[in-house]
Amino acid sequence: MSLEPGAVRRFRCRGVNAYLVDDDGTLTLVDAGTPWDGDRMRRMLSNAGLDPEAIDRVLLTHYDMDHVGTLATLGLDADVPVYVADPDASFLLGDADPPATNHKGLIQRLSRPFLTPPENEIRRVTDGDAIGGFEAHRTPGHTPGHVVYHHAAHETVFLGDLVRESDGELSPLPWVVYYDVERNARSLVELVERIDPFEAACVGHGDPIRSDGYRALRYAAARV
Repeated sequence: MSLEPGAVRRFRCRGVNAYLVDDDGTLTLVDAGTPWDGDRMRRMLSNAGLDPEAIDRVLLTHYDMDHVGTLATLGLDADVPVYVADPDASFLLGDADPPATNHKGLIQRLSRPFLTPPENEIRRVTDGDAIGGFEAHRTPGHTPGHVVYHHAAHETVFLGDLVRESDGELSPLPWVVYYDVERNARSLVELVERIDPFEAACVGHGDPIRSDGYRALRYAAARV
């Protein structure tokens, strides 16, 4: 499904979304599905007339099994950089362990046997970074390194698991999938206050909101 012809394409994975973005000729994959989505994602790329080697960069909203699962198996070129914020970057590489003292961290630890760290270069993202046409906004809470990416030229924001979509509205996910529910709520409010208005809200779970996405996000922030 294309939100804007030739610009943003949604990939429906197993209960989660990934997105392919044409960033002025640089093909960018935002998030990477579950470990069992490799064939599905290759098929979706083929349907778009592409193969995994066409991808130029990967942006990760965060480290979770359903957002990083195909990185090592999709067939990306070895020189494709993967952008992710710390400490999620260290979790992805296996340089640090998610904290077992946090319920979500424990879930991430239990999922590790299903994940293979990618061999691609990992580039750490900091708040306000410009990555091509994307601007990174740190939004910790769901994970400590969660990031939202805003592509102003496409009027599109990639929200990861900051919120989900249901019945055309945005709202936080269940508390059990968050490291810190209150910190996520603050991140949501802070994002609304600092981000420029946009049209399309691309979520990890649920359907993208194709128009008035900023209004939907403001409404979600007003209710936390």
